[in-house]
Amino acid sequence: MTLQECYEKLQGDYEGTLGRLCSEKLVEKFALKFLADDSFAHLEESMSRGNYSEAFRAAHTLKGVSLNLGFTRLHKASDEITEALRGGEKPENEALLEKVKEEYERTVAALLELQNG
Repeated sequence: MTLQECYEKLQGDYEGTLGRLCSEKLVEKFALKFLADDSFAHLEESMSRGNYSEAFRAAHTLKGVSLNLGFTRLHKASDEITEALRGGEKPENEALLEKVKEEYERTVAALLELQNG
């Protein structure tokens, strides 16, 4: 799988990310570094402990990273949960975390496919 095919699979913003980072090599480097990012794990853990202010920080970080890397669907899902967590309150819509998890897993699967050739 090529980098562009990976972004197509993710319905991501390949051209925008390429424009920001100026080379395909850098896009791939930072996209693959996302695999080591622990923002989603921190989000899940904070939500399970009921620590919604920490969950907000983790969701906000995930939102920013996914925006910068052009992971459009993950960005949208993390933006929704970030806004629901703003103020440190439990989100009314409990399905938001599941939506983020679904997009996160989809993103990781595509990146692993890219990494493994």
